[in-house]
Amino acid sequence: MTSAPSLPSPPESAPEQALLEALQQHMAGAMQQAGGWLGFDRFMELALYAPGLGYYANGTTKFGALPQGQRTSDGSLQGAGSDFVTAPEMTPLFGYALAHQVAEALQASGSFSIWEFGAGSGALALQLLRALKAMGQRVDRYTIVDLSDSLKARQRQTLAEHLDVVQWAAALPERMQGVVVGNEVLDAMPVQLLSRVQGQWHERGVALEQGRWVWADRPTDLRPPLEVESEHDYLCEIHPQAEAFVRTLGERLEHGALFFLDYGFPEAEYYHPQRHMGTVMCHRAHQADADPLQAVGLKDITAHVNFTGVAVAAQEAGLELLGYTSQAHFLLNCGLAELMQSASLGERVAAQKLILEHEMGELFKVMGLVKGPVFEALGFARGDRSHRL
Repeated sequence: MTSAPSLPSPPESAPEQALLEALQQHMAGAMQQAGGWLGFDRFMELALYAPGLGYYANGTTKFGALPQGQRTSDGSLQGAGSDFVTAPEMTPLFGYALAHQVAEALQASGSFSIWEFGAGSGALALQLLRALKAMGQRVDRYTIVDLSDSLKARQRQTLAEHLDVVQWAAALPERMQGVVVGNEVLDAMPVQLLSRVQGQWHERGVALEQGRWVWADRPTDLRPPLEVESEHDYLCEIHPQAEAFVRTLGERLEHGALFFLDYGFPEAEYYHPQRHMGTVMCHRAHQADADPLQAVGLKDITAHVNFTGVAVAAQEAGLELLGYTSQAHFLLNCGLAELMQSASLGERVAAQKLILEHEMGELFKVMGLVKGPVFEALGFARGDRSHRL
C-alpha cells in the first residue's frame, strides 16, 4: 500500500467516535481478562479484526485512490473516504502481468483452482480472471478467503461478471490444491514487539491508563532470530502469526504454488542495527504515521515482512522456494513492459510506480513457493535474490 507522509489525523465524525468508544470498551474487556496487559500482537489483532469493530471488520472504506474530500484537477469532489491504495487499484496492468505467472503455475500444478487471501476491493481477482480468460486459461474455481463482511460485499459487486467461478470461504479447508495469491496479506498479520532497553530485552505491550492506550514493557526471554550487534536501545518485530499461516498453507496444500507480494526484507536487512525503531506503520486517509495507539479501529496497522522467516516456515511445511525478487523484476519478467506499450498514458504512468526503485519497485518483494514438481517460474527468470534469504 502507499500513503503520503505523516500529517495530523483528521477529526473523527460522530459515527467514528462511537466506533472508537465501542472498540475501546471491547478491547478493555479483553485486557481485563488478560490481567491488565495485552501483548502488541493481541492488541493489533483486536484493533484490526475484532468482529464488527476492528479496522478490517467495521465497514469503513479502506481501498481507493483518493481520500474523502480530495478535489481533482477539474475541481470536482471525489473519494469515498479511503485510507490507502494498493497496486491493483493503481492500475489493472498489475493483475494482467501477474496473470502470466498464475497461468504458468496452474499449468505446472495440473490444477485449475485459485485461492486469494485478503482480496481487498476485489480488483486483483477481477484483473486475474479477465486476463486468464483472455489467455484461454481454464479456471474452475476462484476462492477468496476474507474475514471482512463489508469487503466481501464490495468484492461481490466488483466480481459480478465472474460469480459462476468465484466463491468465498471464512477458513481454510483441510486439503487444497491450485495457486495461492496473497498481495499485501502478510504485512497485516499481528506481530510481537521486542524492545531492548539498556541491554535488557522486553516484550512491548499495551495498557489502559485513564482512558488512553499506553505502551507497557515486560521482561521476556523472546529474542529476534538474529543477534543485533549493537548496544543501543532497539525496537523490532517478530512474526509468529505470519510464519504459522505460511506453515499451515504448506501443510494443507497437496500440490500447487504460492505467490506473496509485500513490502519487507530478508532477515539480515530486517534486523540491521540501524533499523532500531522497528517497521510498524499506520495508514489513514492516505497519510502514514507510526502511532498505532491513536484512532484505534479507524486506521490500518502494518509491519514489514521478514521474508527469511517466511521461507524457513515454508520449508518446514514441505514447500520449496521458486524464487524471491523485487516487485520490479517480477512484474517485468511477467511482461509488464509489453503491457505498458499498448496502454494509455495514464496507465503507463501508474504502472511506472509499480517498478520504479523509489516507489514500489524495490521496497516490495515477491516470493514464490511450490508443493510438488519445481518449475522454472517466469517471474524469477531474471533478478532472483533467493541467495540473499
